[in-house]
Amino acid sequence: MKRILIAVLLLGSVCVSAQKKNKVDPATQQINTNKEATLAALNNAYEADKKTALQIWEYAEVGYKENKSAALHVQNLKAAGFTVETGVAEIPTAFVATYGSGSPVIGILAEYDALPGLSQTAIPEKNPIAGKNAGHGCGHHLFGTASVSAGIAIKELIASGKLKGTVKVYGCPAEEGGSGKVFMVRAGLFNGVDAVIHWHPDDVNAVTTTSALANKSAKFKFYGISAHAAAQPEQGRSALDAVEAMDNMVNMMREHVPQETRIHYIITSGGKAPNVVPDFAEAYYYVRHPKRKDVLEIFDRVVKAAEGAALGTGTRFQYDIIGGTHDLLINKTLAEAMQTNLEKVGGVTYTEAELNFAKKIEPSFIGAKVDVATAATVKPLTYINEGNSGSTDVGDVSYALPTVGLRAATWVPGTPAHSWQAVASGGTEIGTKGMLVASKTMALTAIDLMSNPVLLAKAIEEFKQSKGDYKYKALLGDIKPALNYRD
Repeated sequence: MKRILIAVLLLGSVCVSAQKKNKVDPATQQINTNKEATLAALNNAYEADKKTALQIWEYAEVGYKENKSAALHVQNLKAAGFTVETGVAEIPTAFVATYGSGSPVIGILAEYDALPGLSQTAIPEKNPIAGKNAGHGCGHHLFGTASVSAGIAIKELIASGKLKGTVKVYGCPAEEGGSGKVFMVRAGLFNGVDAVIHWHPDDVNAVTTTSALANKSAKFKFYGISAHAAAQPEQGRSALDAVEAMDNMVNMMREHVPQETRIHYIITSGGKAPNVVPDFAEAYYYVRHPKRKDVLEIFDRVVKAAEGAALGTGTRFQYDIIGGTHDLLINKTLAEAMQTNLEKVGGVTYTEAELNFAKKIEPSFIGAKVDVATAATVKPLTYINEGNSGSTDVGDVSYALPTVGLRAATWVPGTPAHSWQAVASGGTEIGTKGMLVASKTMALTAIDLMSNPVLLAKAIEEFKQSKGDYKYKALLGDIKPALNYRD
C-alpha cells in the first residue's frame, strides 16, 4: 500500500511540474495574443493595401517628385489617427507620422520613389506604357504601403491599450540616388527613437544580414564655347570632349582602385546637333565602396579627372553633389528577433496563373533560372560582412540608431532589380502577396521591441559597440536636397 501511495504522489508531482513547465507567463501570452490579432488585422487590410500599392505603381513618380504617392500614404495615416508632419527636412514629399506617447519609440521606414526609364505594363514580356517614362523597378510602391500598414497595425494595439509607447512612420523620398533619409537623419528626425524597422522587395525572403556599399554621387557639368563644327571648329571648345576625356581617365583609373570599388556613370547631356560644337555637357557619376573612407578618397580622384579634362579641352567645370550614403550597420540582436517572426509568417505560394506568368517571363532572364519554390521559403540567418553590391540611405539611419530589415519575395525568383521584369511582377499579386509577408514581419518585430525591454536594451548596446567612437557626418556634406536631380 505504501508503494502505491508513493507512486501516486510521485505521479502527481510529475504532472504538476509538467504543468508549470508548459505554462506560459502572462507577458508572453499577451505578446502572442497581440501577434495573432495583428496577423488577422493585416490579412483583413490586404485588399485595401493592394489597392494602395497598385495605385502608387500606376503613379510611378521619381525621386523628390512623389507628390501623389506621398499624399496617398499621408491620407491613409491621418485616417488611421496618426499626427503627420509633412515637408520635413526641406523635402516636400517627406513626412513623419506619429501615434502614441512615451517610450519605447519605434520607427518604420517607408519608400515610394520609382526609377526613370522603366515604364512597363504588368505582363511577362517587355511592353512599356505609352507616354510614361518611369516604373517601380525596385518595388517601392510595395515598400511604402507595407510599412504604412504595419505602422497602422501597431497603432491599433496602442489605441486599445495592448501596447505602450510610440510608433513613427517615416515617409522617405528619393532613395534611388537622392539620399532622402540622409537629410532626414541630418535634420535630427530620428532623435529619441529607440529602433527602426525597414524592408525591401526582392526575389527571396530573408532578414538583411549583409552590409551595403557606401556611395557618393555627383553631376559633373562642363562649359565650353559653341561654334560651327565644320566652318569654324577652331573657334569652338567642346564640352562633350571634356566629358569624354573625363570618362576615359576614370575608366583608366579603374585598374588602380581597390577591387571592391564600383564606379558608374551616364552622359546626361552631350549636345544637341552634330554640326554644333557643344557648349554644355554633363556626366552623372556614382562612386561606391564597402568603406566610406575609401569612397571619399576615390571620389576626390574622380574630381581630379574632371579638372584634368577641363584643362585639356579648354573648358571649365563644376560639380554638384547629388547624394552620399553610408554603409549599413547590421544589428544581430534585432536580426535574430526578426528572423523568428519571418519564419512564423513564412513565404508565398503561387497560383496557377502566377506560375504561368513566371514560366513566360523566365526566357527574358540572363543567366538566371526561375525556382518558384524560393518564394515560399525563408532563408536561414547568415552574416556576410561585405558581400552586397548595392547602396542605400538606410545606411545613414543605421548609424543613428539600431536598425533592422528584411527582404521579401515580391518578384519572380531570378528577377534582377531595376528591371522591367521587376516592374511587371510588382504590378501583379505576385508583388502584393510578398508585400503582405513584409508588413506582417515588421509588425511582429515591432511588437517584440515594444513589449520586451531586455531585447531593446540589448540591441541598443550592440549598436553602441558597433558604431564605436565614430562621429556621424553625412558624406554629402551640408548641401540641400537636390530636388530636381531627376530632371
